[in-house]
Amino acid sequence: MSMEKRVLFQSKWLPWVLVAPQLAIVLIFFFWPAGQALYQSVLQEDAFGTSRQFVGMENFERLFKDETYLESFWTTAVFSLLVSVICMAVSLLLAVMADRVVKGSGLYKTLLVWPYAVASAVAGVLWLFMFASPFGMVAFALQQIGIPWNHLLVGGHAMTLIVVAAVWNHVPYNFLFFLAGLQSIPKSLIEAAAIDGASPFRRFWSIVFPLLSPTTFFLLVINVIYAFFSTFAIVDATTHGGPGKETAILVYKLYYDGFKALDMGGSAAQSVVLMIIVIALTVIQFRFIEKKVQY
Repeated sequence: MSMEKRVLFQSKWLPWVLVAPQLAIVLIFFFWPAGQALYQSVLQEDAFGTSRQFVGMENFERLFKDETYLESFWTTAVFSLLVSVICMAVSLLLAVMADRVVKGSGLYKTLLVWPYAVASAVAGVLWLFMFASPFGMVAFALQQIGIPWNHLLVGGHAMTLIVVAAVWNHVPYNFLFFLAGLQSIPKSLIEAAAIDGASPFRRFWSIVFPLLSPTTFFLLVINVIYAFFSTFAIVDATTHGGPGKETAILVYKLYYDGFKALDMGGSAAQSVVLMIIVIALTVIQFRFIEKKVQY
């Protein structure tokens, strides 16, 4: 018979006191702003907040009649898909390589983690310098092989720039989790497969990758949320949503309409739509993709 250990508090108020700081943070920095956004989304107010009027769903109706906003859905979908897939593929490859390094493994892992310490805006500016035509290191190399790089005029080039910056900045986060997942797999399983004659690729695909499925699923959810929210600084520091609106992802358009165009009600409505989209994507991932995860 197994004995389950439970922590018993003599005071019924002590558990609430212990969780009160975290509850306060969640309420103040998550639920309160979300409630404010919901409230503002049904109002029409001037930029200075001196007058406001209840307009119901008018902000949302106007939003979905805006062609540039509808185009930003496609831009965001392409961007988030590229960032998530490339981040996970590159970090998994690096984690597999790092797991095999014997000498200098600590230095190797440290160098791979360093980019995560760089702020998103700084990462954007760093890659902007390297892609700056014609004297940026990457832009110069591309021109030498016959690719006339210009992210200021070509939408595909601008999208490539922000994807590369976002991936470089977020690969270390994925790398850490994949490396931890690889190191938790019993070596006896790999050795048994090797004795049975399985090739390195077969061992990885049949044993290692299925055992990494919980980590992969977790990172998929995190990367989608990262691409939707945390990449604002990269876009703002590099392309400003340009050329035209080619890289105006949803979170950047929300900022632009609210703080540049001073449309408070419309930007609040955009924040509500963005919140609903991310919640829906997360629910879909847990409902359908998680079924293939082997815990």
